[in-house]
Amino acid sequence: MPGRGVVRYAVRPMTRRALVLFVLMALIWGIPYLFIRIAVTGISPAVLVFARTAIGAAILLPLALLHGDVRAVLSRWRWVVAFAAAEIGIPWVLLGSAEERVTSSLAALLIAGVPLVGAVLGVATGSRERIGRRGAAGLLVGLAGVSAIVGVDADAANVGAILEIGVVVVGYAVGPAILARRLDGAPALGVMSLALALCAVVYAPIAAIQRPAALPPADVLASVAILGVVCTALAFVLFGALVAEIGAVRGTVITYVNPAVAAVLGAAVLREPLTLGMGVGFGLVILGSALATSPAAPSPAPLPPSPAPLPVTSAIGDPSAAPGRPGPAVDESAV
Repeated sequence: MPGRGVVRYAVRPMTRRALVLFVLMALIWGIPYLFIRIAVTGISPAVLVFARTAIGAAILLPLALLHGDVRAVLSRWRWVVAFAAAEIGIPWVLLGSAEERVTSSLAALLIAGVPLVGAVLGVATGSRERIGRRGAAGLLVGLAGVSAIVGVDADAANVGAILEIGVVVVGYAVGPAILARRLDGAPALGVMSLALALCAVVYAPIAAIQRPAALPPADVLASVAILGVVCTALAFVLFGALVAEIGAVRGTVITYVNPAVAAVLGAAVLREPLTLGMGVGFGLVILGSALATSPAAPSPAPLPPSPAPLPVTSAIGDPSAAPGRPGPAVDESAV
């Protein structure tokens, strides 16, 4: 099955299967913002995280145990815990909290800044070379785009919610870095299922305290089910397959696409405002991300030293070339 792939990060050709997986992931991870916005109208963010991770773990963990993928990652359990916290546990609860106060479109467009943070973290941790002029320009352009997105609706853009989304962005940048540097070669299904199970266990007591007094509305329950089955379990399996197909660096390009999907859905389904300023800001973030994550131009290699001239040897005048005895060979390449 696709999720049986391991977490590897070499760049591979874009096959037809990879293209299909990429399109599916762009759509599947473009819709959570809409359903999170709906879900938090009836349940708390912590209850949502517990429900989502519990559903995902219930689907993926038996498959991982059946194939022995859990045992294969237990030796690196500390990094699985770190990945679970950075990619799921902290970002998901903060994103749900933020979407109680800001639109799903705004949240999604701000998440597009993940590659910008990833580029900075890559330089800070020494996993990539210095950013260079192009990268620095990309960071500035991206920051201008984020400012444009936030500035379009000052009333809705609650400062606390914006800060929460900022932490989400950092977490979404740190998570793939942990996968790439500390969990490389680990079975993707084992990592994802364990991370979901850990988060479900952590949030279970919080969800028990914050559980709703009455059964939430049907649209809230449907949103939770879609988030758990489609946007979590199925998404992680497909993403593991996509990473195995083309590598994680190219796989994260979906970050450029799914915010646009989320913004369109928010405007179409929830009638959220989608203004020219938000579109321009999103474009600047994408442009800045592309510049910031592009490889710096390599420095010109120094010219090799000129070889010393080779002597031209000949049998003529060589005392060792006695009659009937061949003299040294002529080095014609030096002539």
